[in-house]
Amino acid sequence: MAWDMYQEIILQHYRSPRNFGPLEGAVMEGEEFNPSCGDHITLRLKVDPKDHTVTQVRFQGDGCAISIAGASMLTERIAGRTIEEVSQITRDDVLKMIGIPLSPVRIKCALTAFSALGRALHPAPTPSPPPAA
Repeated sequence: MAWDMYQEIILQHYRSPRNFGPLEGAVMEGEEFNPSCGDHITLRLKVDPKDHTVTQVRFQGDGCAISIAGASMLTERIAGRTIEEVSQITRDDVLKMIGIPLSPVRIKCALTAFSALGRALHPAPTPSPPPAA
């Protein structure tokens, strides 16, 4: 596939992102901010408790074309998969979805949603309250 075709796909995902918007009742949520470009993505998932399949995925945020397209493509990739399958997606998989060579700064843009997904799958532990005196 020629680079210009990949560029057109990126622009289509940027102009009409798939799975964009709020998701009420999400059981997993991750957020990432890319200070080098100002990209900000929040990714939310609903998961079937019986078979651990992602039943819905949505994202919100703003950013450059690469960031929004990457988030849109990633949501399409994880919808309907099990959490185990989703957790096996790598940064290289995401970069392959983008399909064009990227500078180091643009790689961070492309991986903003992937980082948000990692935070959703592996949330930071909440600190315990201090013991009562």
